[in-house]
Amino acid sequence: MKDYLVRGLVNKYNCRIFACTTKNLVNVAREKHGLWPCASAALGRTMSVTLMMGAMSKTQDKLTVSLNGGGPIGTVLCTTHSDGKIKGFVGDPHVHYVYNDSGKLAVGMCVGTNGYLQVIRDMGLKEPITSQVPLQTGEIGDDFAYYFMVSEQVPSVVDVGVLVDQDTTVKSAGGFIIQLLPEATDDDITFIENKMKDFPAISKLLADGKTPEEIMQMIFGDDVEFLGTQDLSFECDCSKEKLSGALTTIPDDQLDDMIKEDHGADITCQFCGKHYHFTEDDLKEIKANKHA
Repeated sequence: MKDYLVRGLVNKYNCRIFACTTKNLVNVAREKHGLWPCASAALGRTMSVTLMMGAMSKTQDKLTVSLNGGGPIGTVLCTTHSDGKIKGFVGDPHVHYVYNDSGKLAVGMCVGTNGYLQVIRDMGLKEPITSQVPLQTGEIGDDFAYYFMVSEQVPSVVDVGVLVDQDTTVKSAGGFIIQLLPEATDDDITFIENKMKDFPAISKLLADGKTPEEIMQMIFGDDVEFLGTQDLSFECDCSKEKLSGALTTIPDDQLDDMIKEDHGADITCQFCGKHYHFTEDDLKEIKANKHA
């Protein structure tokens, strides 16, 4: 199954829905960063939510989501332009914990709760819009539900999951978001709450071959109206030109050290791991352009 998301409305219960499957792009991230299982789960869950949040925008705004709860994984960061393309990384890709009682991946332990979930929306204005909330569980889904409620005042159900196989490849990944509309009643809330009780794990449903549409129909039946789909992929837009721009922000004395002592510079993109080499002449040109 290709990676894609679907948007929809459920007028009968006054809510909108987003659902996605992201197995392939999470596997790309796993390969690029050498992610261990718990890191795959943390980054995969975050990428799924970020992509669905991007689909909520009607423009190509840049959306950056980061969280750091003081856990061993460090920062988890993803960015998208609301076009279905995403890139992301984690501070330490080599973390792996499981809960003793269930054997499930302990994403909450990897992420931690002593920190914040931050969302930055760059709409091309003078300053980007930044909002953040304290992390609640580190399990990602609960934290985003809290973010939507506190920061955007939109009651939401956020369910994301990643199933990692024994060979550390990602067997399934994806999730869904259900957001109540202003017209929602107490009966609508009760209906959704009852549906969520004992609802199967999203990663298990996707691994069993269920599509995002079928999963939404498990909840709302024929009452859901699907409005459109969007293909999803892991794609990094890094380039030597962009990194050259970043090097112009380095003080002249540091550039001189790179030229005279290191005879060049090697830079690795955090998002995709691609390596770029800058020669002495490259660095001299960058320095000259700073003062042109």
